Amino acid sequence: MTETTEKPDYSTRVLLRRMWGGYLRKFRWWMALAFVLMAIEGMTLGGLSYLIEPMFDRVLTGGSQSQVWLIGGAIFGVFFVRAVTAMLHKLLLGRISQRIWTALQFDMLKHMLSQDSVFFQTNSPGALMERVQGDTTAIQGVWSSLLTGVGRDFIALGSLFAVALSIDVMWTVITLAGIPVLVLPSIFLQRYIRSKTNTVRLLATERSTQLDEIFHGVNSVKLNLMEDYQLGRFRSMISRIISSDMRALIGRETLPSLVDITTGFGFFAVIVFGGSEIAAGEKTVGQFMSFFTAMLLTFQPMRRLGSIVGQWQTAAASLSRIYSIFDQSASITSPAKPAALPATTDIVFDDVSFAYDDQPVLRGASFVAEAGKTTAFVGESGAGKSTIFNLLTRLYDRNGGTITLGGTPIETLALPDLRGQFSSVSQDALLFDETLRENITLGDPNGIDPARMDEILEAARVNAFLGQLPDGVDTAAGPRGSNLSGGQRQRVAIARALLRDTPVLLLDEATSALDAQSETHVQEALDRLSKGRTTLVIAHRLSTIRHADKIVVMNQGRVADHGTHDELLARDGIYADLYRMQFKDKNA
Repeated sequence: MTETTEKPDYSTRVLLRRMWGGYLRKFRWWMALAFVLMAIEGMTLGGLSYLIEPMFDRVLTGGSQSQVWLIGGAIFGVFFVRAVTAMLHKLLLGRISQRIWTALQFDMLKHMLSQDSVFFQTNSPGALMERVQGDTTAIQGVWSSLLTGVGRDFIALGSLFAVALSIDVMWTVITLAGIPVLVLPSIFLQRYIRSKTNTVRLLATERSTQLDEIFHGVNSVKLNLMEDYQLGRFRSMISRIISSDMRALIGRETLPSLVDITTGFGFFAVIVFGGSEIAAGEKTVGQFMSFFTAMLLTFQPMRRLGSIVGQWQTAAASLSRIYSIFDQSASITSPAKPAALPATTDIVFDDVSFAYDDQPVLRGASFVAEAGKTTAFVGESGAGKSTIFNLLTRLYDRNGGTITLGGTPIETLALPDLRGQFSSVSQDALLFDETLRENITLGDPNGIDPARMDEILEAARVNAFLGQLPDGVDTAAGPRGSNLSGGQRQRVAIARALLRDTPVLLLDEATSALDAQSETHVQEALDRLSKGRTTLVIAHRLSTIRHADKIVVMNQGRVADHGTHDELLARDGIYADLYRMQFKDKNA
């Protein structure tokens, strides 16, 4: 029997219910106040059209001087109330819209950060940025439009039709006769708008991904003379976005236009029918003008309501994409009842297997890394060395076998507790576009004692280059640490690891990309950092691990051998071959 995956329901009803429960409900009292203000504004249109009849029959044609000030003052009062209520409800709804928008962005980023590494493999950085920024911005103003449509325009239409019906039921029926014709085109257009808007959002995601790749690889683009190629790709992408966006725009603008045509036909019919009744003396000019004004004032509310339908479909496309992210659950989570942290940090892999997308990487790997000692991993690229680190920190979960820390299976530990046991320094030292101090402390709200900071800067050999920087430790690192050299970035990362002061240290080819002088400085700092800690090292340069307590040789996802440097050379196996190859290259 084939298992089927039920398609998520992102219908209008479901989207509105989820937004109400998640975000709108907390602002319900402010929304209620805005609704009251909008209702008052909407009813002023009915009051204005109602005052037209006495203005014509009593003042303009009746000549009653006593009614001039009364009716004129009433009309001014209507406009005054309308102005005040409009301003207040727009301010309220603007504030609510901003709060919802920022909360949605925050919650999306928080949810994304809770996902495991597989999520970030299947969703590019550009795509995720577009979800957080583009999709949330696309729905930012829709709630104000929807609430305004319900709270002001529907009530305005109700009050205007009440005035029209009080004057003549038949005239009202004739005016509205064409509205049923709008139903089928409206249904079709709503589906069309949502489909085209969804295409636009998907293309916008591709555009963000493309830009992310260009800016991250700008040096490669320049060195390979790829500027024209990348510009051509980007121009093609923009053209596709414009084409789809124009189709969606046509759909959105067609709805108000259909309302215009229907309303125009209604005006034509009532003028022909009502004009004959006025000529026959059955209706007064004031009644006709009051009715005509009421119908004329329905024009803009009906157009706005027609536009809201298109706006909602545009927003619904983005909301569907947003909730498709929220509906993805992390597969790697903390257990319901986490185990206590172990007292020791012995690390044991027992017959561990793992595969990326059905591609085997580890095939029954087994080894022991003893607490307080340095264990190094060597092997050709793809042998599974980095995967060991990823499984140990539960960025991924193993497919088989067991992994223990201090005798405790790592799956039984709370994720923050587990990852709090590790500090890592890799060849790509990730620095944020903040000061060196902030990159080292990682925004620790409690700060750090100046004496402790000086001690860490000295131990990591950061002090050796601080004098060259304009603001010392408060110098901005630049995007991805671009204001620093590779060796300087590594030493800042080491200082960060020293400050964390965790019992286990993971070093992933931390010196492989450095020149000889930088490597010497960084290696000295790493030696200080690893002292007294359980240290796991992925090494490319075998000369850096000659004094490791144990060297584990990886080959095609298995542990092929292990021992000290001298023991492995004496066995003349894979390690000896790797060592001779590097020694030969070094002396070539």
